[in-house]
Amino acid sequence: MPVLPRGPGRRPVALPSWLAHPLRWQRGPVPWPAVLRGALAAGPLLALGIGLGRVEIGVLAGLGALFAGFNDLPGTRRTGVVHIGLPALVAALGVLVGAVTQNALTGWWVLPVLFASGAVSGAVSVVGPVCSRAAMQGLAATVIGMGLPLPGGAGYRALWFLAGAGWLLLLRLALRPPRPAGGAMDGERASLARIFDALADALDTVGGPGAEAARRRLSAALDRGDEAVRLRRLSRLLLRRPARADELLLAERFGVATELTDAAAALLWEARPLPPRSGDGPRRLARAVRTGAPPGPLPAPESTTPARAAFDAMMVHASLVFARTTPDTDRAEDAAPLPARGSAPMLGRRVLGPVGREYGLKVAVCVTASAAVALALRADHWYWLPLTAAFLVKPDIGPLFSRVVNRCFGTALGVLVFSALAAPLGGGIWWTAVCASVAGALLPFAARHFALQTTAVTIMVLAFVWAGGDTQAALARLADTAIACAIVVVAGHLPRLTDPTARVGHLLAVALRRTRDYLDHVLIVPAGERPRERRVLRRAAYSALGEARVAAETLAAELPSRHGGNGDWFRVVAASERIVDATTACVLRMEQGAPRPSAHEGAQVVAALTAVADTLDGRAAVTGAPELPATPECDTVADVVAELHLVRDIVAGLRLPARGRRTGRPPIVTASTASTASAHSAPGGKASADNRRDQDG
Repeated sequence: MPVLPRGPGRRPVALPSWLAHPLRWQRGPVPWPAVLRGALAAGPLLALGIGLGRVEIGVLAGLGALFAGFNDLPGTRRTGVVHIGLPALVAALGVLVGAVTQNALTGWWVLPVLFASGAVSGAVSVVGPVCSRAAMQGLAATVIGMGLPLPGGAGYRALWFLAGAGWLLLLRLALRPPRPAGGAMDGERASLARIFDALADALDTVGGPGAEAARRRLSAALDRGDEAVRLRRLSRLLLRRPARADELLLAERFGVATELTDAAAALLWEARPLPPRSGDGPRRLARAVRTGAPPGPLPAPESTTPARAAFDAMMVHASLVFARTTPDTDRAEDAAPLPARGSAPMLGRRVLGPVGREYGLKVAVCVTASAAVALALRADHWYWLPLTAAFLVKPDIGPLFSRVVNRCFGTALGVLVFSALAAPLGGGIWWTAVCASVAGALLPFAARHFALQTTAVTIMVLAFVWAGGDTQAALARLADTAIACAIVVVAGHLPRLTDPTARVGHLLAVALRRTRDYLDHVLIVPAGERPRERRVLRRAAYSALGEARVAAETLAAELPSRHGGNGDWFRVVAASERIVDATTACVLRMEQGAPRPSAHEGAQVVAALTAVADTLDGRAAVTGAPELPATPECDTVADVVAELHLVRDIVAGLRLPARGRRTGRPPIVTASTASTASAHSAPGGKASADNRRDQDG
């Protein structure tokens, strides 16, 4: 967080999160392949339309490529098809709906359609990141289809828009990055190698202050690898072709990575520093994945704790798997990831639930209010205000105040740059294609900061508008952006329109229910049985907790509100993550011969997790909470109980929104929990007494 100096001998003053967030800059390598694709996408398409004398074709195709460029994220080619293709289809549908509305309705009659589109977009955004991007782009494309004056029928416009997005997707599939010198490596293998790299980094931090952050990076790497391997397997099934030997080897090695990650989670939970060379084994495995060469000798085992014994056993298994040049078909199929959890009814409940309805209402009100103001001020070019509101009001792309500030600065800078170029070059329109190409190349790099991204997008959109014949758009767009930002700030903070804590509470409730499912499976299914299902449950729990953590970070950087208590959400997320870690450690302890918890103890813990999740989600009135075992008979569940005590204490102090049948905060904590929770709230996730129990499970 940025700090301000106060003078010699005085401690610096830290900026509040809501002021510091607009200054944050994402770091990382420059995505040169995406930069090349951005240069070859929108600009050349606009130039093609100008050359053919059909400027509207170039504008529509260029807009399609621009929207697709937002989704040109790092990953394999197969993930690129999903991340680019699905939002492109939804956006093309939005152009179609908008164009049909433009032909059928005029003036104020478009507002009901915008309200309905905004409500659907906001509600669908709760499903997941890809659906959220698709919903936002579908809404923005609907606004463009309604307001942008272009010739041609509705299907004509949607087709050319989709063609522009398809052109960038084709570039994504055709332009591959340079192959490494050690041999060819596809995206799935690269994802697998990154898992082993993250695993090595996590082992280096065990027992240190960066352990939890390293575990989250490892979990994120495993999520990306899981998605890549799953999509590869799905494409093979859709094409109905048998698996090749390299695909089976990849699946088997991915299973090794998953098993090692399970053991690493237990090591991070034990919080005992490891020997300095503990990360050498995973790094050798990563190098073997990249080069195709054998990993060489792995570090000698040091089985001093149950988790370390399990990790060493899995490293021995990994050396055997990597030594094979032909796959074990049965093991490869067993190691392959299962389909993602989730069903249509469950997703429908999320969309139609309280949070989905609140998000939908917030987006609908902001976009419709912006359109109404624009129609009152400037009925001929009214689309810019609701378009700006659509990109600002989405509840899952960062703090609202930060987005508004950066949008204003980015638009002002973009207008300034475009106006400076238009002054000497405004005699023709060919220069707009060059301008769009340069801005498209900057877009992947500009994604590091929202203001810089807004600058690149503003230049590209102004180039399209200028080529379409509106040469007086720049200053008007700056004023429209300022008005839209003001509307979004006011409407986005109306106390009864939406509650900023609702999203965090809902995502935490989802995460706790997935944690409950994982724990329930561990406590019921004997150790060593149904390992694939256990891995899927564990991944689902960590993924949901990752979404909840991002939402908590966003809430912490919002403007101070009457709800307060933003920092406590981080504590709930961290304690919930430690519950998953402790559950993973329980699995390994039971595989090492530790006794299984009794059915009664397991039922008590599962019921308590369910009660906390219902409290966070506001599903029903709760007048009490299931009692937890005071002193669990089985040590394998004691760590989980300790963290659950802490979660219940923190949730009891949160100011939760009253939704559904709830009328107040339920008393979910008994008097006996305070001392137990405080004994287990030290950094690192374990009390000193836990370390004394490690040897005997």
